[in-house]
Amino acid sequence: MNWFQAKSYLLYLIKARHWKGFGIHSPFVFDLVANLMREPYSYYCFQRITAWRNALMRSTQTISISDLGARSMVAKAKVRKVADIVRNGSIPQKYGELLFRLVSRFKPRQIIELGTSAGISSLYLALPNKKSNFITIEGCKNTAELAHHTFQEFGLNGVSLQNGSFNQELPEVLQQTGGVDFVFFDGDHRQEPTLHYFNLCLEKAHNDTIFVFDDIHWSQGMELAWNTIIAHPRVTVSIDIFRLGIVFFRKECQKAHYVVRF
Repeated sequence: MNWFQAKSYLLYLIKARHWKGFGIHSPFVFDLVANLMREPYSYYCFQRITAWRNALMRSTQTISISDLGARSMVAKAKVRKVADIVRNGSIPQKYGELLFRLVSRFKPRQIIELGTSAGISSLYLALPNKKSNFITIEGCKNTAELAHHTFQEFGLNGVSLQNGSFNQELPEVLQQTGGVDFVFFDGDHRQEPTLHYFNLCLEKAHNDTIFVFDDIHWSQGMELAWNTIIAHPRVTVSIDIFRLGIVFFRKECQKAHYVVRF
């Protein structure tokens, strides 16, 4: 965590409210915070995902990478250990499990992920419903091959893994879909690209669509992008849990932003 992230985290701790749903008047948001986010039960595949993550972090394999987005200093190396890719680039367990719970609860049929990495976040998104149309895009060819191995390990033969830049692949993916139900934005932590991908996906969003953004406090640019997104007139409910930002477009909800301790 760099100095900017540390400062943002302190501000988050000061602003964070609504522990266990206290002070939330919206029934929809109260249920999300008090029940879904605090659900104590472990799903059948959580232990298996954790075991696979740990196995990859014990790997001594190295691969050459080409990073198309903004990454940490560790990620700028041309040759990286698989263990480091998973340790530094994969979603932490509690946030991955939240993705799983969101997909399990809302049952999106069309899911798009921007930034596959080793495929850990993909597991949390794809396993709740193997019949969903799940498309994930990864810019680095060798990293995509690593993710493909992850999908094979879990029997996710129906996952569509696109290798290429987001700028090239995302418009083509969106053109082939009638609408998007769930989008996980990860892999390019820059202000302008994040807003560009948001606006592209927004054209295919509907009342029940959910957007989740990773690392919304990663940099000043990402915070500016997040603030622009939550101010958009089509966004009604937005939730900041520091690592992730969650956005809803439900017209039946009054526009409100929540900073939630998670």
